[in-house]
Amino acid sequence: MSFLTRREFIKISALSAGLLVISTGLSGCGEEDIKDVLSDAANVSFNHGIASGDPLADKVIIWTRVTTTAASVDVNYEVATDAKFTTIIHNGTVVASAAHDYTVKIDVQNLDAGTFYYYRFKSNGVTSLTGKMKTLPTGDVSQVKMVIFSCANYPNGFFNAYTEASKIEDLDVTLHLGDYIYEYGMYENDDFTAKVPAYATSNAVAMGRVLPSDNNTECLLLADYRKRYATYHLDSGLQAIHAACPMIVVWDDHEIANDTYESGAQNHDESEGSFSDRVSAALQAYFEWLPIRPVDNKKEIYRTFNFGDLLSLNMLETRVFGRDIQLSYANYFQADGSFLQDKYFADFTDSSRTMLGSEQLTWLQGQFAASTATWQVLGQQVVMGRMNLPSELLIGISQLDYVSDEQRGALLLQINTSLSELATIKYRILVGDPSVTDAEKARVQTELPYNLDAWDGYFVERETIFGTAKAYGKNLVVLSGDTHNAWANNLKDMSGNSVGVEFATTSVTSPGMEEYLGIASLEQSTQLEGAIQLLVNDLQYCNLMDRGFAEVIFTKDEAVSNWHYVTNYDSPTYTMNSSRKYSTKTTTGTNTLEMIVGTAI
Repeated sequence: MSFLTRREFIKISALSAGLLVISTGLSGCGEEDIKDVLSDAANVSFNHGIASGDPLADKVIIWTRVTTTAASVDVNYEVATDAKFTTIIHNGTVVASAAHDYTVKIDVQNLDAGTFYYYRFKSNGVTSLTGKMKTLPTGDVSQVKMVIFSCANYPNGFFNAYTEASKIEDLDVTLHLGDYIYEYGMYENDDFTAKVPAYATSNAVAMGRVLPSDNNTECLLLADYRKRYATYHLDSGLQAIHAACPMIVVWDDHEIANDTYESGAQNHDESEGSFSDRVSAALQAYFEWLPIRPVDNKKEIYRTFNFGDLLSLNMLETRVFGRDIQLSYANYFQADGSFLQDKYFADFTDSSRTMLGSEQLTWLQGQFAASTATWQVLGQQVVMGRMNLPSELLIGISQLDYVSDEQRGALLLQINTSLSELATIKYRILVGDPSVTDAEKARVQTELPYNLDAWDGYFVERETIFGTAKAYGKNLVVLSGDTHNAWANNLKDMSGNSVGVEFATTSVTSPGMEEYLGIASLEQSTQLEGAIQLLVNDLQYCNLMDRGFAEVIFTKDEAVSNWHYVTNYDSPTYTMNSSRKYSTKTTTGTNTLEMIVGTAI
């Protein structure tokens, strides 16, 4: 009879667990055992950094990826209470193999609440970077500090926002609200017959941010998505923020394809194969490359994180679990330019339209009912505030994607002129100017939602969420991304009742309104920001041209969002744009949350 050696047992146990290995403490390895585990003859390196995520009060996920030419390699992990690893409380060995793209993920358990820990990986004499992580607090909690990110496009620049955020002291957690990667290739045509730059790639060559030759076409297959994550993870800023503290993640659309919904996407057609196969490939790579705890159905990533009695953070999935296809204004405009208002309104108010799906919505309502925390926080992808703009503006903006380069300049001038005129009319109305004509009022008051891919396009379900928060008397704060610009909104239901506030972060690198509207200067941006704040009733703050992140601090009395912006992202050398830094806050008060006008800081 033959018996498994201890080393063989470790390998089999790790492989049988799939991508995730559970760690409950010290493995019991002696020094000789560890040396033996690390003696495989293979060259390895940890080129893609380390990460932690999905923290709970007693457990945290840790992650790394091994670069090797071997079929598989043993990886030792260590978790300690100090940065020098003098007191190791967890260790063990896992196997990195091609089956999971040489990524490893350990769910480190039996930890103390509200406590910092350090972790690292070793393989064949090579040691990874050291990561710092913190478990969630329990009981009476006085403060929680988090940073939120969205929309990091590799070919459009360096991830300096991540670098800067990693320097913030006492971070409890970071939130990535989606578009961690972009699926686009370098050119519009994947066969390169016409080298028209794809979205946000025009400066990639000059910056040295070109996608590698084996991954410079649109991501469709598992290998494509894996290579794209590998490229992004080489950025020093991304590695720095992952090493600084745990990250809680949700995807938006570009982790799969632009404007994804449950059964399709704007950026997918039949020539690209099965959409469900593409989703499966994209989500497999996502779970392999990010420190998220696995779930049986990968689409069900909605989950709750409780920070003691201070806040409950509910992370939502708004793309592939239950979202109906987005409405499009193009479907309601006739050839003669007339708008099918009745048909649009019937679809817009259809009570069956959903972004979350009934199962997730029921779950969220249950979380609101059960939680006694001071703050109820939603971490999710798309803007929830009502962003209605005069329809004449929307008609002009909608034409930008279809005009020639020669026509674009004239159209932008028309849009900006119209925006200025409309803001002036709105101001005159607000101050009670009796000379405002009915025609002028109609220009301002004939409104449509700006972005039907956001919550404005799922009006009924948003009202249900607002009604639930109001019924349970919750202090609701919504954290959002997606738009590539920064926003602070008062959230009000259709009756005008205040139900919460929204802090929406700008992008890490993806271009925002400064590119779309041709904003060429800070002065022009400031003017447009003021005009939009006048026109959008519940909007308290916006930034239309800067890249960065939002730092959100919760205490028992208030929630403060500090917006931080980098001066540039076309090189890894940067400074912070102190003239644009801004702070907005809200205070607790059952059903009466409204933003306190912010200040430059």
